[in-house]
Amino acid sequence: MVHAEASTFAEGLSKKEVYGQVLEQAKALFEGQRNWVTDVVELGLVSSYRKQSDMLTSLTLQASNLANTASLLWHAFHSLPSPSNSVNWVGFYVLDPKAPQQLILGPFQGQVACQTIALGKGVCGTAAQSKRTQLVDNVDKFPGHIACDGATKSEIVVPVVKDGETVAIIDIDCAELNGFSVEDRVALEELAELLAESCDF
Repeated sequence: MVHAEASTFAEGLSKKEVYGQVLEQAKALFEGQRNWVTDVVELGLVSSYRKQSDMLTSLTLQASNLANTASLLWHAFHSLPSPSNSVNWVGFYVLDPKAPQQLILGPFQGQVACQTIALGKGVCGTAAQSKRTQLVDNVDKFPGHIACDGATKSEIVVPVVKDGETVAIIDIDCAELNGFSVEDRVALEELAELLAESCDF
């Protein structure tokens, strides 16, 4: 059963221990839940007394696995010392089913963000198109960097690849230079594989 304590991290844990808890909690949260987002469509009443039908349609998007993962990562980074606790955005972009040459904003923690990113553009678009993790020590030195938040100094973007195609990306920003390391890349790539296996994109 999902409980808020899943995103509680004890003080004094190493980064390896924190990532271990993220992966353990993610596996538990994903059990029996394969949706990254659940679509609920309600179709309204049709009056037989009118010549034209009145159809009321509402669409509710309820984030599931990606939202919980964003929360886990946000609290994980903020439980660690500098530079990890300077992470200022954690979230996802997913491949747009209506425009497969771009990513659309998914669940996240942090300030409002760019809503769409073209494949091949910026750090996120480059990771999605190349299907390779982008570990950027200084975003100002990355050609074509898209500055959604001027406070961001470094970034890591990990593609979620399913059946050989990028279906989403994990995007994490830090307000300090050199905010991420190979240790982050290895752990986040393992998380990306878990998401690819656990979600019906």
